[in-house]
Amino acid sequence: MTSLSTDPILLVEDTSSLAIVYTSLLKKAGYDVERADTLAQANAFYSASSHPLVLLDLQLPDGDGLQFLEQVDHAATRVIVITANGSINKAVEAMRLGAFDFLVKPFDETKLLQAVRNAVEAERPVEAPTTQGPQKRARSGGSVSGFVGSSESMNAIYETIEKVGQSTATVFITGESGTGKEVCARAIHDISPRRKKPFIALNCGAIPENLLESEVFGHLKGSFTGAIADKAGAAVAANGGTLFLDEVCEMDLALQTKLLRFLQTSSVQPVGANQPRKVDVRILCATNRDPEAEVRAGRFREDLFYRLHVVPLYLPPLHQRGSDVLEIANAFLTEFAALEGKSFRGFTDGAIARLMTHAWPGNVRQLQNVIRNVVVLHEGPLVTDDMLPIGRDALNASPPRPSMPVQSPTQSAAALPALDGGAECDDPLEGLIAPLVGFSLEEVERTLIEATITRCDGSIPKAAKVLNVSPSTIYRKRETWLREIA
Repeated sequence: MTSLSTDPILLVEDTSSLAIVYTSLLKKAGYDVERADTLAQANAFYSASSHPLVLLDLQLPDGDGLQFLEQVDHAATRVIVITANGSINKAVEAMRLGAFDFLVKPFDETKLLQAVRNAVEAERPVEAPTTQGPQKRARSGGSVSGFVGSSESMNAIYETIEKVGQSTATVFITGESGTGKEVCARAIHDISPRRKKPFIALNCGAIPENLLESEVFGHLKGSFTGAIADKAGAAVAANGGTLFLDEVCEMDLALQTKLLRFLQTSSVQPVGANQPRKVDVRILCATNRDPEAEVRAGRFREDLFYRLHVVPLYLPPLHQRGSDVLEIANAFLTEFAALEGKSFRGFTDGAIARLMTHAWPGNVRQLQNVIRNVVVLHEGPLVTDDMLPIGRDALNASPPRPSMPVQSPTQSAAALPALDGGAECDDPLEGLIAPLVGFSLEEVERTLIEATITRCDGSIPKAAKVLNVSPSTIYRKRETWLREIA
C-alpha cells in the first residue's frame, strides 16, 4: 500500500475534543476522514466500505478496541492503535494481533502525522496474525539484521524486531553488557521506514555529566566555556531517523527532565538558545541495569520510565542461548580468518565442548574476543581445545600470584575507607596501603575502581566524579578487564 487512494481513514475515538483535533490535522494534511465514536459504529463503517487505514482508540464506551482489531483484514487494512500510558500492555497485545503501530497519549501533531505516513508508505505487506504461534525460521551461520543464532529465544527476538521495526514506538532494550543491545537498535532502524535517515547512537554513561546536555540537545557558540562554535546535538543530527540512547539509566536526573519534555513536545532547545526547534526522531534506548529497580531507588524518573518503556525487549545472556554459541563462534571464525588471511575452517570436538560449557560472563563480546585471539595467534585449520583462552590462564606468562585480599566489588567496598573521609585509623596512610603491599598497581587500581562503583550504587559517572576521572576512562578499563577474563 503506497497510497490511501480515495478511501478515507477510519478514526475510532469517543472523546469528541480529541476526535475534532485529529480530524482537523488529518484533513489539513490531505487525508479524508470518517469518524466513529463507538465500537458498534466502527464495525458498521468498516463493514460498509473500504478503509486502508484505521486509527483506533482501545477504550470505547461499548467495548474493547481489541475486539475490532480481531476482525480486521490486516492484508488490506493497517491499524494504528491509540492508547494511554496505563494501557500500554493492551497496546502490546494489539501489536500481537496485527496492529501496525501505536501512539501513547498525549502525542503531538508530528507524531500523529509521522505514524500515518509510515503506515501509508510502508513497503512490506502486513500479514494477518496466525493462531499457530510464531514461525521459527531456520538460521545457520549467517547474520540476520546483525544477529547470529537460531535458538527459540532469539527467534522470538527476531519476531519482535520485525513487528516494532515498522512502528514509531519507543523500544526499551535491556540485557547484560555484551549481549548486543546496540546491534538490536540498529536492526530495528534498518527495517524501519526511517532506514535511509541517520541512526545516531549516544552512550549516556561515557559522556561527562556536564557535557551530556550539549551532546543530546546541542549548544550555541559562547553559551559556556569551550563552546567555540554552534553544535547541533544528537537529537537534531538524528532528525528524520533514530536516536539510540545507550546506558540511559546513567543519565543525570536534571537531564532526564529535559529528555521527558523533548519526548512530549518533539522539540529541542540547544544550550544558550531562546527558541526550541521541532525535530522528528524515533527514540530507542538501552541499559544493562534493571530500570524498574532504578525507578524504585529514585535514580530514574518514573514518568520518563513509562514514556520510554513502551515496548520492552530483553536480550538473554549468551549462556542461555544454547547452540547459538557455536553458530556465533563459527561466524566469527569465518570473519576473522578472512581478515587475517588464515585457513581456519572449524572446531575440534574438544573445542566445541569447551565453548558450549563456558559461562561467558562477557557474553557475545567476550566470545568475539576469544575467537579473534585464536585466529591471530594460531594457524589452523581447526581450533583445538588448547587454543581457547578461556577457563584458565592460557598464556602462563608469569608465575602464580596471590589473589588480592578483596575478591568482589562488595568486599572491595567494605575494605576501603569511607569515601567521605570518615574512616578511623591511627595512621590512615598505613591503614590504606598495608593490605595492598605485594600486589601490582593494576590490581590495586582495579580493586579501587570496582569498589567505588559499588559505593556509588553501580553508577559509573558518579564513581568517575569521586575518582576525578572521565567516565569513558572507567568504561575503557572495564573493557580491558573483560578481555582479560576471556
